[in-house]
Amino acid sequence: MDTRRVLLVDAFTAEPLAGNAAGVVPDADGLSVEQMQAVARELSVSETAFLHPSGSADRRVRYFTPTQEVDLCGHATVAAHAHLFEENAIDAGVHALETNVGDLDIEVTEDGFVWMTQAQPTVRPVDVDYDRVSDALGVPVDSLRAVADDLPAAVASTGLPFLVLGVDFLEAVGGATPDTSAVAALADDHGATGVYLFTFDTLDAESTLHARMFAPGAGVAEDPVTGTASGACGAYLRHVGAFDVLPDEMQFEQGEFVDRPGRVRVRVGDAVRVGGRAVTALDGDIVVPEIEDDEILEA
Repeated sequence: MDTRRVLLVDAFTAEPLAGNAAGVVPDADGLSVEQMQAVARELSVSETAFLHPSGSADRRVRYFTPTQEVDLCGHATVAAHAHLFEENAIDAGVHALETNVGDLDIEVTEDGFVWMTQAQPTVRPVDVDYDRVSDALGVPVDSLRAVADDLPAAVASTGLPFLVLGVDFLEAVGGATPDTSAVAALADDHGATGVYLFTFDTLDAESTLHARMFAPGAGVAEDPVTGTASGACGAYLRHVGAFDVLPDEMQFEQGEFVDRPGRVRVRVGDAVRVGGRAVTALDGDIVVPEIEDDEILEA
């Protein structure tokens, strides 16, 4: 019977049971798509990273939510590399990671902080029905319209597309009561994986913004702390000219309203980079079911 080591690693935090928990399977060589999906479903966290040998990079990764594969995941990337560094499987420095959106550079600093270079950003302005958005997210429509001129709705991507929406105050973000079916339909209608709701009204004075991210269509009702959406939002902020001078580094806070607080560092320059710490919360083995599947990943 096949067993594999699995970990739950909390990303974008230095405290266990905070931030965003990612599944990590450090040796997924030979697992089929159906087997990886079954493991991700069993771990039941927003994403699980499965590490494989690569023909073009230091390693390959595939990411699965409990219901489907996704092309990119920031917090699971940070979690996986923090684990590899902690195990002395990699040294500090830059490591190439093969993903479904191409090979990306992952930098690990001497103290274990992980920086992920994301795919080249795109930002596409979209027309939204703010009454529909209000109903879907459970957010006052006036809070959305108050900032719509300066922060227009857009679909931004650094590997995964998100519908980015601003509101005026933290109360609107924290009080959101999303209708998962309506949010999934809203995201799908705009070609987005999920909806990223944010405000410049923050809990910490050093933070740039506070956000929540909802992706029920991808099997994630709410993601506690989101790396890919943070990178996409960083690109969005530059695109819409949210600052007279874009800060060299921003801090995005997320997760307080689901009791999983975390912090994401975002740098937007020639490339978009997101960074954070991670800590292992659980380390064990899982029995992998024998599932017939024609697609088995090979380097």
